[in-house]
Amino acid sequence: MMPLIDLSIVLLLNFHLTRVILTDIPNLGQDKPRLFLNGDTIPIQLQHPTDQNFTVLFLQDTKDVLYLGGTDFVLKIDVDSNYVMEGPCRNVITVIEEFQDSLFVCGTNGYKPQCWKLYSQVGNRSSEIVESYDGTGISPYVYTQNRLSLTVEGDLYAAAPLEYDGSSLQFRRKAGSRTNVWMYDNWVSEPTFVAASWVRRKEDRENEKIYIFFREKNSDSSPEADPWVTRVARVCKVDEGGSKRFFQNTWTSFLKARLVCGYPKESLYFNHLLDVYVLHADNWRDSRVYALFTSSWNSTAVCVYSMADIDDVFEKSNFKGYEGDIPDPRPGTCVKNSRGLPYATLNVVKDHSEMSEWLHSSIHPLAPFYVSSYNYTKLAVDRVRAADQHTYNVLLLATDTGKIHKCLELGSDTFIISETHLSNHSSVQSMILSSKKKKLIVSFAEEVFILDLPQCHHYNSSCAECVLSRDPYCAWTQNRCTSTIMGGIQNIIEQTTGVCTTAFDEPKTLDKNRQETVRPTQAVSRAAHVVPLGVPFYLSCPIDSYHATYVWKHVGGDTSSCQQMGSQCLHLIPALKSGSYGRHQCFSQERGYTRLVAEYLLTMPPAPDPRNHSERISVWRVDWVVLISATAVVVAWLGD
Repeated sequence: MMPLIDLSIVLLLNFHLTRVILTDIPNLGQDKPRLFLNGDTIPIQLQHPTDQNFTVLFLQDTKDVLYLGGTDFVLKIDVDSNYVMEGPCRNVITVIEEFQDSLFVCGTNGYKPQCWKLYSQVGNRSSEIVESYDGTGISPYVYTQNRLSLTVEGDLYAAAPLEYDGSSLQFRRKAGSRTNVWMYDNWVSEPTFVAASWVRRKEDRENEKIYIFFREKNSDSSPEADPWVTRVARVCKVDEGGSKRFFQNTWTSFLKARLVCGYPKESLYFNHLLDVYVLHADNWRDSRVYALFTSSWNSTAVCVYSMADIDDVFEKSNFKGYEGDIPDPRPGTCVKNSRGLPYATLNVVKDHSEMSEWLHSSIHPLAPFYVSSYNYTKLAVDRVRAADQHTYNVLLLATDTGKIHKCLELGSDTFIISETHLSNHSSVQSMILSSKKKKLIVSFAEEVFILDLPQCHHYNSSCAECVLSRDPYCAWTQNRCTSTIMGGIQNIIEQTTGVCTTAFDEPKTLDKNRQETVRPTQAVSRAAHVVPLGVPFYLSCPIDSYHATYVWKHVGGDTSSCQQMGSQCLHLIPALKSGSYGRHQCFSQERGYTRLVAEYLLTMPPAPDPRNHSERISVWRVDWVVLISATAVVVAWLGD
């Protein structure tokens, strides 16, 4: 039977610039994103022909090629040239992996899961079918069912239901040079697999392991126990299963432990795992696991674990429910010949695969690394070498309303650099990071975005703005903020603008009254208005940074705080008096840096000449226009 996929159609799609919609503006505050991006920040956007219920992404980072699978299509996208190939496949694509030097694609195939191995592209031709396989246990029967896949040195690992009703869901090695192995039925209860990662050990290849992160039903049925718990499990890469007499084709190294994120002293935990990102290090013990959790009280949290934390629990903890002597070799140990393991070791794995000790973070032991009221759903972490020659971790968090938060990790603190609005209240279906290209690919039901992570042009107005951004992708060089160049000006740790005194073109003056740095040459919004006495009038000041405070100063008069309305700070004058005329200035203040943002000159209209009827009408027109616009703002303000 011929496979139901044909990638022979080649299309060249036009990508269009898109504008990010600015909505849901929060109040000013340090716990909010500093910037809300509403410009031409997304260079590449791909519209789906129809909205997709499910999409899957796979990035060949070595070739700068992205594969996107959906309902009845597979796209191959060069992330730089925008060259796309598309072909019909008459099913929902759920798995795309690079497997044995070919592209491996699996789909639901009309409730009969099927997989195809494809030739690599040659010239301008799209991929062609090499072989087709039964996809049971690799692809789910329907896209709403749980699935997980991973390739390791020519072997395919997968988790998908064996039955149409979604049952018999477990993590297996399904294809490759090694023996197919699977889990013992009693090891997990109603699992939802979230992520799997192969952790390399350059100096100890035989001990390399695959780590699996999942949720499952809690065996503790007491009323105060959470019905679901989060787990991390591991298996050995070299595990070939047991002998023909015992545990044949079954993992001999499977162990699991409870992964906890929360406040241990209060016994308050985030138990619902949403996403996991493993940031690999040269020394495998220094690799970090970033795990995104949610809770029943509508908060999300990120907890960070070192791979050393995880392995120590598996190597040192007792086995839950087991009271005998620990056999040799210790259960879970990687051995060259797993078929020769003694019964004593295998029996502990079979009946007591769970560790007694819970897995806490030693990096942030007292509380989660980051807790937020935002409903985050996806997570990725990039490692960035900044201009100060230090390396920083940047978290990329997707909200349930189609926004991406770029967050800087600073020890135990986070700094939300920016929020980019990609979609109008749509949730992210899949998200993948190209650390090599510094791009984030985000897939929604209606479209796909390829987002450049360096967004330095948003901080171009001055050296101080570039430094205050705290964006490790950027630094001030010459007369602009650019993607990080060694020797550029940046101050990520302290975020102080004093470093700008050495900038190439950064003139400085000092406001003696405030003893703060002021940038007078930066672009300022200026306007002059002729306003009659007694008329209500408002002045507006654009909010550039939501971490700044904004004040209004009447030159020669009072200083007042601004009233935020959306992305503007307002100053309302209920009725103009003679003392209201003159110059009104809006200043932003952030980390010791004061900037003039807007300036207005209000003057009284000249007395009309009673002999000139047209002049009298003109003055009344100004009066009514000003009155109507000021009243409209007051009504909108009060209604807000």
